[in-house]
Amino acid sequence: MASQAPPQIFAPKRRLAVRRRMLALQRQPDAPRYIMADMVEDVLDRLSFLRVEPRRALVIGDWTGMLAVSFGPDTIQAEPAEHFDEERPYPFGGFDLIVSLGTLDTVNDLPGALIHLRGALAPGGLMIASFLGAGSLPVLRGAMLAADGDRPAPRVHPQVDVRAGGQLLQRAGFADPVIDHRPLDVSFRSLDRLVGDLRAQGLSNVLARSGPALGKAALARAEQAFVAASQDGRTTEQFEILTLSGRKR
Repeated sequence: MASQAPPQIFAPKRRLAVRRRMLALQRQPDAPRYIMADMVEDVLDRLSFLRVEPRRALVIGDWTGMLAVSFGPDTIQAEPAEHFDEERPYPFGGFDLIVSLGTLDTVNDLPGALIHLRGALAPGGLMIASFLGAGSLPVLRGAMLAADGDRPAPRVHPQVDVRAGGQLLQRAGFADPVIDHRPLDVSFRSLDRLVGDLRAQGLSNVLARSGPALGKAALARAEQAFVAASQDGRTTEQFEILTLSGRKR
């Protein structure tokens, strides 16, 4: 019996366009990059604690290049915006470390993507993957619900929680699975600034079936809800970073 294709939650072409726009915006000197910077710092801390010094590493999605500099000249960097397909077997393998940052939350076949990650590891190799998880952007979610009223539209991505992350690692066949999450709180003066930061960090909506654009009245309701959540003129939004790690037997 042929395997059933995964549901198309995200639009691959839209995902590609969002990442390419993000890479262009990141050329600006004042571009926000706190999400990726946090993920990179966390990976380096983990590897230091585990005393892992990779000889051959693959880094996916780190557009800052910071991890490749830390790992050395033999590191291979892969970028989904440059047609690296995370949902197909990789054209290279045998890595003792693979790090994937900020990309797995928008693939349609997450179990398959994790299987391909494991397949590219050498025996005993370590995989670390970080992306936004469940609980992220609660203020934005509330603002969008306020904007849409009694007819809510799909505007914010579905997200993976800790329990589902553990099940995914086991399903993909990883040994020694570890799943954890941490909050990153950022304050904003306006909804527009939050949206701008999301766009500049490749976190815009890439749903295959997204809601229609907000009209003036709906946008005003969203802005009012955002301001209502503020304290001292700033609204704090939360990004919940989920990290999955495991080894290949």
